[in-house]
Formats: sequence, C-alpha cells, structure tokens
Amino acid sequence: MSYARAGASVLVASLDQAHSLGDALGFRFPHDPGTVAGIATVRPGLEVIEVDSLALLEDRFRDVVRMLEADNTHHDHGVDFAALDPAELTGLPGVQELLMLVEVTQFANEDHWDVIVVDCPPSADMLRIVTAPDTLLGYLERIWPPHARAMSTIGTDLRRAVLAETVERIVGAVTEVRDLLADHRRTGARLITVAERVAVAESERVRSATALLGLRVDAVVVNKVLPATDPAESNHPAAHWYLNRRGEQLAVIAELQHDMDAIPVLIAQHTGAEPVGVPALTALSYAVDTDPVLRDKPAEVHARSGDPVVRLESGTGLHSVYTLRMHLSVVDPATLRLGRVEDDLIVGADGIRRRVRLAPVLRRCTVDGARLDGGYLVVGFRPDPQAWPT
Repeated sequence: MSYARAGASVLVASLDQAHSLGDALGFRFPHDPGTVAGIATVRPGLEVIEVDSLALLEDRFRDVVRMLEADNTHHDHGVDFAALDPAELTGLPGVQELLMLVEVTQFANEDHWDVIVVDCPPSADMLRIVTAPDTLLGYLERIWPPHARAMSTIGTDLRRAVLAETVERIVGAVTEVRDLLADHRRTGARLITVAERVAVAESERVRSATALLGLRVDAVVVNKVLPATDPAESNHPAAHWYLNRRGEQLAVIAELQHDMDAIPVLIAQHTGAEPVGVPALTALSYAVDTDPVLRDKPAEVHARSGDPVVRLESGTGLHSVYTLRMHLSVVDPATLRLGRVEDDLIVGADGIRRRVRLAPVLRRCTVDGARLDGGYLVVGFRPDPQAWPT
C-alpha cells in the first residue's frame, strides 16, 4: 500500500494455496476449474493475483504435450504423453513450487510493475519453495549433466533429443528463478512475526536459513504490538494486564533487535479491529512505512551476498592453507553440519541444508576444520596429495 501511495505500480502475487490474500483484501478472486486465475486491479496502481499451482501445472503440461506431439508426428516412440494426467504430477517434490516461482519470475521480466510483492505461505512452506530451484538444478547436474544433454540433442535418437530439449527449457526457466532470488539488488525478503518468544525464535531460525540460502532480508516486521497508554489510567486491573503485556512485548522486541544485527526491526501497532479490506490495510501502511527505513539502510547490507569467498591464507603448493568464507548467522551452533559429496560442500544449520559447489582449487583439497566467526562460517582446506598437481 505504501508503494502504491508513493506512485509506484505494484503487483501483489500470493503463493499461499490457502488463498488468504483475497480474504485480507475483502476481494473475491475468480477460480474457475481448469483455468489460470488472472491479474485483478484492486485500486489504481495496485494489482493482485493468487497463483494457483495446480491450474498452472495443467496449463503448462498441455503446452509441453503439444510441443512433444508436434516433434513426434511421424515417429512412434512408445510414449503417449496425452495419456498422462497433470494431477498425477502434483506428487513430484517441488513441481508446484517451481511453477509458481517461474510464474513470478516471468512477471518480473515483463517490466510492467515497479514493485512485485510475493505473499508467501508460513515459514516451513516458504523455505521449501525457495529451495526448490537449487534442489532441481542440483539433481539434474548430477543425473544428466549439461554435456550429456547437449550430446543427446544432436544424436540420432529423436526421442532422447526431444527429452533433452525439454529439460534444457526447464533448466533455463529454473535458472532464471534461482538467479532472481539470489540477486540482492532486485530481490529481498521481509519476515513478519509477533512479539512472542516462540514466534521470534522461529523468525531467527528463518533468518539463519535465508542467510544459508543466499537470500537478502530487508526487514523484520513485528505485528500486533500494543501501543503506549496514559499512565494516569493504570489503576484498573485490565490496565495492569495491558501494561505487563506491553512490557513483555517490548522486552522481546529488544532481544530481536539485538539478534537481528543490522536488519531493521519495524513495529506494527495493534489496530484493535482486524485490518480487512483496502481502506484498513491502507491505514495500517501509514503505521508501518518501510520505505524510509530501507532507503537509509547501510550500503553493505544491500550488497551482502550469500556467495562464498575463497582465500589463500598461507603457504604454497602442498603446504597451502585455503579458507571458504560464507555469511551464516546460526541460531543454534549445535545444528551446524558439514559434509563433502564429490565437488560439493554440504552445509546444514537450523534445519536447512545447502549444497555449495566448490571452487576448482578446493575440489583438490580436503576439509581441515570449520568455525563460526561473527556471523560467518569459515571452512579450512588443505591440498590433497593424491589430487594436487605436481
């Protein structure tokens, strides 16, 4: 609402399959079976869409079937793609999440809106969505590497060539999604929480997960904070409860501000009535105007990246000592896990794992310890005599 009020063209895209965006706006989206819901205008400068992953799956699957059938017109390969039901594919891990992210990426590439706000589901589902691109690309890299797919496209087996071409299109679309999520100048995340210790602890774990995944967190918004009251009216028992509850909230917020370091913590005061509908949400946006805060953020927060940095610390040849340094604010250090699979380093923390492709020099090294250092994970490497060039 604050972006639209400032004159920006805004699209709000909801990925929450509970379709709560329409409920919050007091707006009923059309959901006709078998159709992809379109973009609706709520007010000038503000458009919204609820992305229906099942409808997207059916729509995209029909396109793929048409393409494959066109390529297979004069060839019988023993595969009847039209006999498949798109609903059968919904059980495949990450399919629906990827389709929704591809749709949002296409919106971003259209350059029609100044700002696209993606309304995500609760934290566990949100993390599964944002990890889907790397998961798929990692599996394809190992199961069917790019060079093997390239050879298939020019081979004599037309069935394999069509499949390779289809996979290349999928890889291209998913790579765009991954790159958009990792682009700290175009994409940022905002965590919404309440001033309760359990909720704040979850937000801190999500912040740790976003750091591990290379996402930039713009701000944390604390919702439903009780406003200050007149001390002269504090003799009633209800007023004592109110003041104690507000004191508890302020203590939690102070801890959150300390733990979030340079990330702005914004306060949304309790409005009393539930903010449902455009007028109520517009009024709430005046209380939580994030734009000035984000404009005043230090440049290093905008530029911070999740990409690991490799350094030669000392020595030469077999006596070299290298480090890999990546931003990682771990809430519970006991959850930190490291592993090595071929040319990848597996990093796990706070319930999230990331597969990090090692730089060529580190692929010929063995891991030599790791430590947490001021919000960063530092992993040491030493040359492997069996793999190091002589």
